[in-house]
Amino acid sequence: MNKKDLSIYKKKYDNARHHGWAGSVLLAVLVASLGFVQLTDYKVDYRFFLVVGVILIIYVLIAVFLTYKYQSGLNAEQRNVVEVKIENKNPKLEKERLKLEKKKAKAEAKKAKKE
Repeated sequence: MNKKDLSIYKKKYDNARHHGWAGSVLLAVLVASLGFVQLTDYKVDYRFFLVVGVILIIYVLIAVFLTYKYQSGLNAEQRNVVEVKIENKNPKLEKERLKLEKKKAKAEAKKAKKE
């Protein structure tokens, strides 16, 4: 796979992971609301909770399946980090770092000379 495909897979992975978490939270809220309704003595048609619960379970399972399908996109981030580290070996930055070290050495030499 090339780098562009991996970055697309990374975006799809992040999207699927987001939907997986969101669906599981919605499912938890549904179960909690069902528990609260059962604590009170309201007469409620439980088919609503059943239908919405099944839809949310299918939604979460699809999202989890897609995260496994697109998990190769995680490698894109690791490769980008390595490329950034290699690119930071910029000659201009290295020159600036050497200048600062030279100034620091001169300042220390002056301090040592005064003492």
